[in-house]
Amino acid sequence: MNWVEGLLFYKTYKNIKEISVMGEKTVILLKKAFKFNLRGVLAVARLKDIAEYVGVSISTVSRVIQNDQTRNVNPETKMKIWEAVKELGYIPNQHARNLVTNKQEKNKTRTMKIGWVANPKSAETNPYFATIYTGIRDTLANNDYTLISITKDEIENETLLLKTIHDLGIEGLLLLDKIEDSLIEYIQQQIPVVGLDFYYSDKNMAIVDYDRKAAINAVVQYFVKQGHRDIGFIGGGVDDTIEDLSAEHRFKGFQQAMVEAGLAIQPEWVINTKWKMEASYQQMRNLLEQEPLHLPTAMVCASDLMAIAAIRAVRESHLRIPEDIAFFGVDNLEMGKYSSPQLSTVEIPKYEMGRMAAKTIMEMVEEEVKLPIKMILPFELVIRESSKIKRT
Repeated sequence: MNWVEGLLFYKTYKNIKEISVMGEKTVILLKKAFKFNLRGVLAVARLKDIAEYVGVSISTVSRVIQNDQTRNVNPETKMKIWEAVKELGYIPNQHARNLVTNKQEKNKTRTMKIGWVANPKSAETNPYFATIYTGIRDTLANNDYTLISITKDEIENETLLLKTIHDLGIEGLLLLDKIEDSLIEYIQQQIPVVGLDFYYSDKNMAIVDYDRKAAINAVVQYFVKQGHRDIGFIGGGVDDTIEDLSAEHRFKGFQQAMVEAGLAIQPEWVINTKWKMEASYQQMRNLLEQEPLHLPTAMVCASDLMAIAAIRAVRESHLRIPEDIAFFGVDNLEMGKYSSPQLSTVEIPKYEMGRMAAKTIMEMVEEEVKLPIKMILPFELVIRESSKIKRT
């Protein structure tokens, strides 16, 4: 397919009535058109296509993609080549080559590598993510797999992520942080991917998670049975509004349960902390100071950490827990047992989530599983002192 045929097809396929044929714009469109054949089928880009796109030799492209260290390639040129790889849809298919090699090596002397994409602060300091990580690490290590952390803070853009995956020879990817849908789709053409978060629940990919919506729904039902009618919510979102929270599954569970119970949601009792403990503490203090005569009798918290921070604010205001305000968290972190009072919470099988995610990615890498698996693990309410007393 030449450039002229590509342009004709591109205009027809994309239903574009007018395309400027002047200057650089035309060149860009022609290069994009090269991604399709005349029947409208996405064509597989070749090394030659990438070389023409960037304006370098085929051997230079090959050295970059094969991570050949014997001859230096300008860093700027490398970046342009990896941009072209993504733009033209070239698939190095490192996973396929590695898999064939491993099957031929019956003694499996080469260790398989699994990548882990997560927010570095969450993975290291948040007990919830740390436990999931431990489950993944233990399971992979027991099966002679190596776990390689790929943090978004260390990756400047999508192209670098693709380059990192390829250069390190990663054969499968575990996601606990959100990346763009288009990038996920592209990566899945090369290696298996498993998500461990609700971000990916509606995507065509393997998922290991728990039902966040159902968990919070169950907490609200518990409070209603305890006699509570004035129930608030502390959760996390990107912005500062209730509208932003509405996209978060735990808040959806809260909304649904309140509607089912025939209870009104008071906007002033809905706190969006952006998942920060300090914000939970401070905003709970603000609520107590601004509405001392109009307070909820129970607070549903989307995490134990936010619950513990808010409880501190309540205790400093000389209110009693649970007599004045009852609290319920999510995650069943160890510290909840030692808070005062002990925190009621939702037990999430965090280690098991990590273990099952690792097991799933290994099976996908070894082609024992080919279809996306959606695995939703059970949760359990753990009733402790912070919510035990019934309202009369």
